[in-house]
Amino acid sequence: MTQEEHSGEHVNSPWIKLKREIQDAASSFGIDDIGFASADPFFSLKEVLLDRRRKGYESGFEEPDIDKRIYPELSLENPASLISIAVAYPSKMENPPKSEPGANRGIMARSAWGRDYHHVLREAMKKLEAFIKERVPDARIESMVDTGALNDRAVAERAGIGFRGKNSLIISPKWGSWIYLGELITNIPFPPDTPVTEDCGECTKCLDACPTGALVGPGELNAQRCVSFLTQTKGLLEEEFMLKIGNRLYGCDTCQTVCPKNRGKQWSHRPELLPDPEVAKPLLLPILDISNREFKERFGESAAAWRGKKPIQRNALIGLGNFKDRLAVPKIIEVLLQDPRPELRGTAAWALSRIGGEEAMQGLMTAAESEQDEAVQDRINRATTKLLATDLAGDSRHASASPQTN
Repeated sequence: MTQEEHSGEHVNSPWIKLKREIQDAASSFGIDDIGFASADPFFSLKEVLLDRRRKGYESGFEEPDIDKRIYPELSLENPASLISIAVAYPSKMENPPKSEPGANRGIMARSAWGRDYHHVLREAMKKLEAFIKERVPDARIESMVDTGALNDRAVAERAGIGFRGKNSLIISPKWGSWIYLGELITNIPFPPDTPVTEDCGECTKCLDACPTGALVGPGELNAQRCVSFLTQTKGLLEEEFMLKIGNRLYGCDTCQTVCPKNRGKQWSHRPELLPDPEVAKPLLLPILDISNREFKERFGESAAAWRGKKPIQRNALIGLGNFKDRLAVPKIIEVLLQDPRPELRGTAAWALSRIGGEEAMQGLMTAAESEQDEAVQDRINRATTKLLATDLAGDSRHASASPQTN
């Protein structure tokens, strides 16, 4: 119940009636939860965002103008209300395929399992906008998804969708954190909803489980160390991060899967968001040969496709290295020797050093003779040094374990 309704004020307001009509119709638009909030500036957010920038914690994917993230009026003149919407997505896959030697698989984050959420949210908001304008023809509305100026989570928190967890995500009492968020700014003065008062209590499971320590404090994320962010970057990654990425091809769900607030929360009521196992958990080796056309056909409907195939292929090499899959060595050597992209060649060198063996060493030595890129040459040198040290350590252990002769 809104503050106005609770106090008995404006009971006959047409905006209360319209709000109730919207709430009743929301599900038919593909919306699982909807909340209303004032369009006041997010003053308390400004120092938080400035502090993140000073510390270098931003991902670089955000709206660069902090004022636009604080002041809704910079996106819509004379705004009166914000509308936050949430769409719940699945957290479990039925009969997921297993990894096997020579047929190891990567994993996409759950947010990329089904149809691209940008399309899902935009279509839902388009229906909502049409519903409102049918009743209020002169209404002004600006909708945003993910890449919009406003902070999705700040809007959702103010609108009562959920509370901000220590993992920095919005956690809905009903849906958990398995939700996509979008928002609309409008000049209609809807009565605001009450924020959720629930919180994480003493729990720190997400902070403790974060693979790279990117959650530097409750609700404070260093995106530059976040595995989800790292899988979406282009270029070479440091070994510290490649080891932590494991077999993730896109995104990371660790801080959500360990969250007690998500326990038992699984949603399958929206077929377009259900995962195709061969897309959500694909074989790694075929990804290395995939063409642009094949990539678009196979992954184009997923949110994981937005950065193109290069980061996914790099992450596939990382996954093969972390699986220590010796059957993958010939293909990885082929990438090292023939791929025109230095970030893939450099990552292939690392993967070979992770797998080890004579064939991997021979591939690295062959590549060292022809590689012209300095960064890749550095990765080849590091990989070769690592394998030589491993071989020497193995010889030393073997010698110390051998029986003495007289």
